[in-house]
Amino acid sequence: MSNNLLISLMIGIIGFVGPLDFAFGSLMFSRPIVMGPLVGLVLGHFTQGIIIGASLELVFMGAISVGAYLPPDVIVGGVLGTAFAISMGKGVGAAIAIAMPIAMLSLAVGNLTSVIFPALAHVGDKYASEGKSSGITASMWGIGLIECTRRGVLCFSGYFIGSAGMNSLLNAIPQNIIDGLQVAANLMPAIGFAILLQMILSRNVIPYFFLGFLLSAYLKIPVLGVAIFGLIIIFITTKFNSTNSNSVANHSEEVLDDEDF
Repeated sequence: MSNNLLISLMIGIIGFVGPLDFAFGSLMFSRPIVMGPLVGLVLGHFTQGIIIGASLELVFMGAISVGAYLPPDVIVGGVLGTAFAISMGKGVGAAIAIAMPIAMLSLAVGNLTSVIFPALAHVGDKYASEGKSSGITASMWGIGLIECTRRGVLCFSGYFIGSAGMNSLLNAIPQNIIDGLQVAANLMPAIGFAILLQMILSRNVIPYFFLGFLLSAYLKIPVLGVAIFGLIIIFITTKFNSTNSNSVANHSEEVLDDEDF
């Protein structure tokens, strides 16, 4: 077995395992920050895998499914983007240039394969009407394993077939465009956080958001320190609210006891 084939198989296995995250309660195992280091470990560049995986995580941070919206395929895009960037000796800018088109292509392929999912869901409905829980579980696992297989095959074939072609394509891209993508990569985290803030921002959250910004920008406190400071505030406010609620409840019980008397 050639070395390229063996590496392609291992990358395909990583792509196959990624979607299993959703079978065990959304452990975030499928995110680039986890997939990237695994790919780096396979390719013998673990540190580079961590760096690229963390950068792609910031890019794909807002790529979550909300309602009928289907985000780009974070798993295939993250795995192949990291793999190609490491194998060709490129940096984060190249990884982003590769990952996003691959993620969109994988999403298109997923839309085609998802046509068979309703049929499997109806099989689950049939077993549900018969009261057979094992049949329902089997139909759901069938859908999940198809998704695992699709991503595993795409990661395997993409790396095995496309490494030479992708290398030629990247070498044809002018260096100033790669540098521009590197600059854009530094801006993407702000966009990802902005997308998240659109979902969670409220009057109660805004003061804490600006407090964290001030601690980081003006007091030069590291991100870890800001996070620990936030945890302390959460603990204090939660404890205070819990104590205050108990006091109100006890006071209400005392009032009721006095009225009964």
